[in-house]
Amino acid sequence: MKISDAVTQGIQRTPHRALFFATGLLREELQGPLIGIANSRTDLVPGHLHLDRIAEAVKAGIYKSGGTPLEFSTIAVDDGIAMGHDGMRYSLPSRDLIADSVETMVRAHKLDGVVLVTNCDKIVPGMAMAAARVNIPALIISGGPMLAGKINNRGLDLTNLNEIIGQSKVGQISSDEIEQLEMQACPGWGSCAGLFTANSMNCLMEALGLALPGNGTISAVRAERIRLAKKAGIAIVELIKQQILPRNILTQQSFLNALSVDMAIGGSTNSILHLLAIAKDAGVSLCLDDVEEASLRSPSLVKISPSSEIHMEEFHDAGGVPAVMKELADHGIIDANVMTVTGSKLSDVLKDVRGRRSDLIRSVENAYSPDGGLAVLYGNLAPQGAVVKKAAVVEKMMIHDGPAHVFDSEEAAVETILSGGIQSGSVVVIRYEGPRGGPGMRELLAPTAALVGVGLGETVALVTDGRFSGVSRGAVIGHVSPEAASAGPLAALQDGDMIRINIPARTLEVELSPQEIEDRLQSWQPPDHSELGGYLKRYAALVGSASEGAVLDTRNLLR
Repeated sequence: MKISDAVTQGIQRTPHRALFFATGLLREELQGPLIGIANSRTDLVPGHLHLDRIAEAVKAGIYKSGGTPLEFSTIAVDDGIAMGHDGMRYSLPSRDLIADSVETMVRAHKLDGVVLVTNCDKIVPGMAMAAARVNIPALIISGGPMLAGKINNRGLDLTNLNEIIGQSKVGQISSDEIEQLEMQACPGWGSCAGLFTANSMNCLMEALGLALPGNGTISAVRAERIRLAKKAGIAIVELIKQQILPRNILTQQSFLNALSVDMAIGGSTNSILHLLAIAKDAGVSLCLDDVEEASLRSPSLVKISPSSEIHMEEFHDAGGVPAVMKELADHGIIDANVMTVTGSKLSDVLKDVRGRRSDLIRSVENAYSPDGGLAVLYGNLAPQGAVVKKAAVVEKMMIHDGPAHVFDSEEAAVETILSGGIQSGSVVVIRYEGPRGGPGMRELLAPTAALVGVGLGETVALVTDGRFSGVSRGAVIGHVSPEAASAGPLAALQDGDMIRINIPARTLEVELSPQEIEDRLQSWQPPDHSELGGYLKRYAALVGSASEGAVLDTRNLLR
C-alpha cells in the first residue's frame, strides 16, 4: 500500500481524484507513486534561476521509472543580496519556513516521496530538515555551482567583490576597476563559485548520503548536471520501491562522516549550525563536542576559495567529494558501512571512485594539517562554544591577544572600520547579532570584508555571537554561545578588555574574573525588540542557542 492511496483509492476519495484530474492527470498516473518536487526556483537568486530545468530533468527521470511527479515551490533568500542590511535578519529564519512549507505540502497531500530541488545557503538545510521530519523516501538535487569569473586569467568570485569596498576606501582600486569586477565576478547562474555555505552544504549532502555523487561540485552549466537530475528522478522511484527512508540514511555515523568531510574540505562555519539542526529533526544526538572530535581526527585535505584561489569546477575535476571520502575511508577516518540515496552503501559507491588530483586533494599523509579546517573554541567568553574556520586563518593569527573594541551592531562596526577607527592588533567584538539578539543571526560578511579591504585582515580578529558568510576569511570567530542577548559573557565586555584567542589550544578567553563578569551583568538589560512584528517576533521568542543549531524550540513558549 502506498501513502498516496489515502487520497487516490476508494469510493470515499472520489472528490480527491476529481481534483487531481482537474490538474490534467490521467487516471493511470494515479496508480504509480505520487512524488513531490519541492522547487525553490526564483528570479531573485542566481543559484536558483535555472532550477526549472533541473526540475524538468527530475520529472523525466521519475516518468521514465513509472512515477508521477508533482511540483510545488518554496521560498529562497539570496544571502548576498540580503547582506549588510536588516534583510539579513530573515535569512537564517527562512530555513525553518522552508522546512515547514515542505513538511506541510508533503503531509497534506499524502505524497509517496519527494525530491528537493535546491542550491543555496539556508535552502539546502531547510530542505534536509524537512526530509528528516517527514521521513518518506527523499533526496536532494542541487542546481550546482556557478563557474568562477575571470579577469586576466585570474579566477574571481564573490570574495573579491566584498573586499573591494574596503579597498576603495583606502584608494587601492578605481571605480572603473570596480565596474569591471562586478560584471565579471559572477558570470552566470549557479551557487557562488567558492566553498561558501551553499557549496559546503551541497557537498555535505553527498557526505550524509542524502544526495547523489557529484551533487556538490558539478557546475550548473554542464550537461552533466542535467543528467544527474534525471538520475535523481530515477533514484527516488527506486527509494520508494525499497522503502529506504531519510532516517535510514541520516544516522549518527552518517553525521560523523559529514563532519569529517567538512573538516577535510574546510567548509563554511555555517555548516556546523545546519548539521546540528538537521540532526535534531532526524532524531540524532549531535553536539559541538562531536564537531571538535571530528576536527581532531580529520586532516585538512583541500583548500578552496576563500582559503585559496581554487574554485568548485577545479575541485570537481580533481575528484570532488567522492575522492575525499575515499581517501578518508581508506584511512579509517569515516565509516563506509552507511546507506545512501543510491540505494547502496557508501562502500559500494566509493569502490568505483578512480584517482584524484593529488595537488588539489591531498593524501592523509600529505595533509595541509593533521586536524580539520574548522575548530570549536571554549573559554570564559564562550562557555558553550564558538566556531572558527581555521583553514582561512593566517598562521600568525592562530594565537592572538588584543584589546576589545566593542560594538552592539554590525552597522556600527563597519562604519568604524571603514573610517579608520580600528587599530592593528585589536579584537573587534560585535554582539547582539545572535539568533535571538539580532534577531536572525545575521551573516557579518561586511565587517570581515572591510577589515581585509582596509589592510587589517591579518592583524585584527573579530569575535561575535553572530555568524559569518562562507566568503569570510581571517581570524573571525562566530556563534559565541551563550549569546549576549541571553546574558552571555559577551554582554559584559567593555572597550579595552584584553581578549586571548588560541586556536591551536581551542580557547577563547577574556582577562576578567568570574566575579567581574557577574558584577557587570548585574546592571545588564536585554535588547529591546518591542518594535518587532510578524515572523521575526515569533522567531526571536522561539529560537534556541547557536550551540544547538539555532533551532526553534517550542519549550521557549513556556518562558
